[in-house]
Amino acid sequence: MRPRKSVNVAALVGSPEDEPSRPNVRIRVVGGVVVALFLVLVLRLWTLQIIDGKSFAAAVTRNQVRIVSVAAPRGEIVDRNGTVIAGDVAEEEILLSRSTALDDPSIVGQVAALVGETPHQVEQAIGNSQYSQYEPVPVLSDAPMDTVEYLEAHQSEYPGVTVQQVTDRAYPQNTASVFVATPVLGYVSPISSIELKDNPHGGYSQASQYGQNGLENEYEQYLRGTAGQDALSVNAQGQVVGTLSRTNPVQGDTVVTNIDLGLQEYVQNVLQQTITNDRHTVDATTGKYPTANDGAAVVINAQTGAVLAMASSPTYNVAEWVGGISQTNYDALSSNCPNTPSVTTGCPLINYAIDGEYTPGSTFKLSTATAALDDGLISAGRYVDDTGVYHVPQKCTEGCTYTDDEASDAGEVDLTEALTKSDDFYFYSLGDQFYYSPEPDGIQKTAGEYGLGSPTGIDLPGEDAGQVDSATLRATQHKENAGAFPYPSYLVGDNIETAFGQGETLVTPIQQAVAYATFANGGTRYQPEVAAAIVSPSGKLVKQFAPKPTGTVSLPPSTYQPMLAGFEGVVNEKAGTAYLAFSQYAKFPMASYVIAGKTGTADVGPNKEPNSWFVGFGPVNHAPTDPEYVVVVVIDHGGYGAQAAAPAVAQIYNYLYANPIQPVQLPTASRQPSATPPSTIPPAGTPPSTTTTTTGSARNSTSTSTTSASTTSTTAPSPTGG
Repeated sequence: MRPRKSVNVAALVGSPEDEPSRPNVRIRVVGGVVVALFLVLVLRLWTLQIIDGKSFAAAVTRNQVRIVSVAAPRGEIVDRNGTVIAGDVAEEEILLSRSTALDDPSIVGQVAALVGETPHQVEQAIGNSQYSQYEPVPVLSDAPMDTVEYLEAHQSEYPGVTVQQVTDRAYPQNTASVFVATPVLGYVSPISSIELKDNPHGGYSQASQYGQNGLENEYEQYLRGTAGQDALSVNAQGQVVGTLSRTNPVQGDTVVTNIDLGLQEYVQNVLQQTITNDRHTVDATTGKYPTANDGAAVVINAQTGAVLAMASSPTYNVAEWVGGISQTNYDALSSNCPNTPSVTTGCPLINYAIDGEYTPGSTFKLSTATAALDDGLISAGRYVDDTGVYHVPQKCTEGCTYTDDEASDAGEVDLTEALTKSDDFYFYSLGDQFYYSPEPDGIQKTAGEYGLGSPTGIDLPGEDAGQVDSATLRATQHKENAGAFPYPSYLVGDNIETAFGQGETLVTPIQQAVAYATFANGGTRYQPEVAAAIVSPSGKLVKQFAPKPTGTVSLPPSTYQPMLAGFEGVVNEKAGTAYLAFSQYAKFPMASYVIAGKTGTADVGPNKEPNSWFVGFGPVNHAPTDPEYVVVVVIDHGGYGAQAAAPAVAQIYNYLYANPIQPVQLPTASRQPSATPPSTIPPAGTPPSTTTTTTGSARNSTSTSTTSASTTSTTAPSPTGG
């Protein structure tokens, strides 16, 4: 074997002395590297200056410019005649620059002395995060003119202090004693962080105002307007050094309501006076003075559902919220407010027309009578012998006897007479019969068709649904709170109580207005609507609200006519439960301007005055082109329906007779809303003087006299029924 040869590196690579020199190659290599690096640098510069140049320029501009929102004036809320109920008014506002206050703290004390506040209050305003850090902050709203003039004359002494004109909510129809439609309007307040988060595309800023409750909230999207913008020039220290441009704000749209201002003021006055008088009038049946804690009144058009007036008591001046309500005022308003609207205690912050839940009493007999006739349970001509005490004929061990209230021992009565006299015995028998009939929930179904037990859909936030007593309701209540509702069963006695509006049934005034309007117009249930249209500031129609049918009730002539006769008898027949009330308070010709209705006296517990109800509708003999009005008044713990509620309804019809509601007048470019009401509207609390025909009976002889409808009285007619 031959030995392996090793590899010699030196033999493979020549020595420097043996290899020729190649400097040009090395220069070319180094030069190539330099050229490549230069090309990379050029490419990077081209990218920065050409491709990304605009974005970097914009970033620099952003560091120099701040965009600040400019609040838009809110739209107006007007009545059906174009009279402003809520609008914006210009006022002077004094502002202080944050940067000036930071650089010169002594200015805080000077400004405090100028505006009549403490330095601590001014410091709190400066630290308010509601306002942009690039905007001067308001330290005095609605500044007196003498303060503004003094500041303008001594401007050099107050660096960083400026005056600007802003708009704030105003209520031109309010006076020291008349607060128009407070629960209907709602109010505005600074937007909350939650509202700001929930409306990311609404154009709001931390300084925006937001509608709370009522129409202000319901139509916020139209009323808010479109905010403007200021482009502010800012230096390196973040101080504003100038305004580069401005986009002016656009005022919000006008909400035209179905409300009639004159009627609204009149209804409010009647409601409040009635409650006041009721507290000072002994209930002839119980011998007690009613507490009359609260109440509501509603007027709607039976053919369309248009809400013509809505009042709630107690009420307050909504202007208290302008500029932010004080803690003292808020505590005073909320001190008597319960945790649930079903506990009515007289809270000004509750709109009792839509949030007040009241036991309906005999006003509920509308549903029971309709169900009985439509289901064939009885015929209108069938008589029931009212002996004064109703005994449940089926097997019964407890609560088997029911006693008449007013129409005691009335003898033989048919459906029409039972409604006229509010005969409880008659309706006890219907509740009993329904419970054992093939349709045991017939009353509940018909009540649902009238809209009871569910929201009406009125265009106001916070409406309560109420409830109709039933087997399902009792089971649900027991399941949710067995301690408060220990009995899950729904027995015959419960259905008897349901038949005449007692038990667990709760109804809001607006629901009862809709139910009776449904009957009055022949069976079409309409959604009640406060707003009639949305109109732009220039007079362009943005949106119009047509009547909205939401359901129907079967009312053939065999059902409708005997019931209508019964409701007419309530007001016009001597045996009617509201006959004395209308005879005393009505100042219109009852024979030709026929009003129908139903009293309600709802028991609310032992040793407590009942709830007082009256629902009127009419004139029932109106021409097809004329409206038929439904008027509802309820007074919590007000006594018998004929004592408090019926006189109030009679007085409201005095106004309607003398001042028929005219069609809605939409604003136009040439006819803009006005803060001054038409001269034809009587001032609040001033009933119209008219020549009327008074009657001893709607069907008997008349005597003509010139009278003035009274809104107050120190006495009340003796109650004659529920």
